Amino acid sequence: MPNLPLTETRRPKRQIRSFVRREGRITPAQRKALAELWPRYGIEDNDALLDWALLFGPEKPLTVEIGFGDGQCLRQLANANEDMAYIGIEPHRSGAGRLLMSLQEDGLTNVKVLIDDAVDILTTRIASQSVDEFLIFFPDPWPKKRHHKRRLVNADFLSSLARCLKPNGLIHIATDWDDYAKAIVDLIRAESLLHNLSEQGISPRPASRPETKYERRGVRLGHQVYDIIARRRL
Repeated sequence: MPNLPLTETRRPKRQIRSFVRREGRITPAQRKALAELWPRYGIEDNDALLDWALLFGPEKPLTVEIGFGDGQCLRQLANANEDMAYIGIEPHRSGAGRLLMSLQEDGLTNVKVLIDDAVDILTTRIASQSVDEFLIFFPDPWPKKRHHKRRLVNADFLSSLARCLKPNGLIHIATDWDDYAKAIVDLIRAESLLHNLSEQGISPRPASRPETKYERRGVRLGHQVYDIIARRRL
């Protein structure tokens, strides 16, 4: 039997998370993909620093998508940019299973997957100044004020992202929640290593960003979509 990704990692965990695991929602097809395709696309769960050259070969620009959901955005990006390397980090095994099936269907070789808490990965497994771009599309807004502490994007998280970025590397965050967008803009302004590409805080949506199912749902509900893009200072 192959070594399957662990539901929980061996590292000490944070008390407050931005997600809740729902392991019972995994389908038989997703479970089968995790068992059969993980050795090809998965990254072993340990505390070792990730070696991008070993995973993808040297000199490929690296994009990391945090919280890829069902993986279809990552799938589109990887298909459109075969000369680039992609890492997807997602805590839910169901979404990872669906992405694995997509990677096999498309014959993609430029994507690897981690099933874990992105905060733990950023602080233990990604070297400083080693990533070209981070993508965080439609993170859970935790809309109730008493739950704001659960939001993924906070000052410590942005500081970790900035540390991992190469100089001039990018962070692209999209959300359809007004007060979350405003909070993210303020957090970027307060982070000395980051520079928001828009003086107003909100950037035009890049044509290269695929539409996600969470975005479509937000638009149906009448929400405005905000793209926030920041660059790491030299």
